[in-house]
Amino acid sequence: MDRAMNLALLNEYVQNPALQRHMFAVEAGLRAYAVKYGEDVEKWATVGLLHDFDYERWPNPPDHPLQGSAILKQRGYSDEIIYAIKSHADYLPDCPRVSRLDKALYACDELCGFLVACALMRPGRLEGMTAKSVRKKMKTVSFAAAVSRDDIVRGAADLGVDLDEHITFLIGALAAIAPVLELVPEAGASGGE
Repeated sequence: MDRAMNLALLNEYVQNPALQRHMFAVEAGLRAYAVKYGEDVEKWATVGLLHDFDYERWPNPPDHPLQGSAILKQRGYSDEIIYAIKSHADYLPDCPRVSRLDKALYACDELCGFLVACALMRPGRLEGMTAKSVRKKMKTVSFAAAVSRDDIVRGAADLGVDLDEHITFLIGALAAIAPVLELVPEAGASGGE
């Protein structure tokens, strides 16, 4: 679970900068939840960082995440990490989300993508973003249409967290790495909604 090894794997398989940023966002979310829950921070961060590393080469189910799972197994990653990554795919019936790690990955995945999309529409980016404004954007079906609102709601419920608190928590986690995500506020932007 060495981060340098994880980054090397990511860079070997992922060329798309937007997909890389998504993986960094989910890593930040899982890292923050691991701290909150007193879990193994590096293990959780590894799951977040690598959950989509195979997506660019094998975007179709069930190749994603099964191709990546096989690669992770060959490279010595633990069964727990591999299972958590597999469990974020709803179409793998033999991989239900059981552990808190499994549930946290699912809860963070779609929402991180949606939060980044929301932030890109704001001059202040993540600064000053609120759960209320995110929930309002969720009602606009045409905005970030590829993001499943049902997955966002289900993910928070399965993790056992209030959706507004989950949104606020992840905004904070992403704000901590805003430069990496290219979400630094525009010059002169105020953080208000």
